[in-house]
Amino acid sequence: GEGNKDGLIYIALRDYNSQVAAEIMLRIAKLTCYYLQSRGFSLGIEDVYPSPIFNREKQSLMDAGYKECDELTAQLNRGTLEAAPGDTAESTLEGKMTGILSEIRTKAGRMCLKQLTRFVAPLVMARCGSKGSNENMAQMIACVGQQTIGGKRIPAGFEDRALPHFARLDTAPPAKGFVANSFFTGLTPSEFFFHTMCGREGLVDTAVKTA
Repeated sequence: GEGNKDGLIYIALRDYNSQVAAEIMLRIAKLTCYYLQSRGFSLGIEDVYPSPIFNREKQSLMDAGYKECDELTAQLNRGTLEAAPGDTAESTLEGKMTGILSEIRTKAGRMCLKQLTRFVAPLVMARCGSKGSNENMAQMIACVGQQTIGGKRIPAGFEDRALPHFARLDTAPPAKGFVANSFFTGLTPSEFFFHTMCGREGLVDTAVKTA
């Protein structure tokens, strides 16, 4: 169990005593070692191979999300986008687009998890709590998703744009840190750069906020 009240160890402690619980833990550890010695546990490329059906569903999901973002940008350009209370229209657009693009990864992740068998190695690891999560699985198979810095999309680091790969004042998802590819399909140069920007923030947070 996950340390909750339905777990085997908790019930052993409650109904018997700590000696019995320790004995159960020891026996499970020994049994697991012998099992892995004879069967093994490895992760291969076939574990994260997306099916053609999933690729089609993912593409339609991306198209719908991009269309929604284009519509919001068009509303801003027409001056019809209603700003959130105490916020500018530009900030409102950023907030809404971040929400839409984050939802794409969540939905794509759910879709890919439905198509996997329960014996897929990364899924086994995520479910038993040894390492990884469903989000990691989604990034490997479905899409890496929106990269954020300080909770917002990638800011303009050059003149009115995030990277020199894009046109000035471009607010499209790929120009502001959305990574449509998965780690299986491989990232484009601009997607890789956005991902490293987000990764650097995570490293700094880990190092600085620990104190």
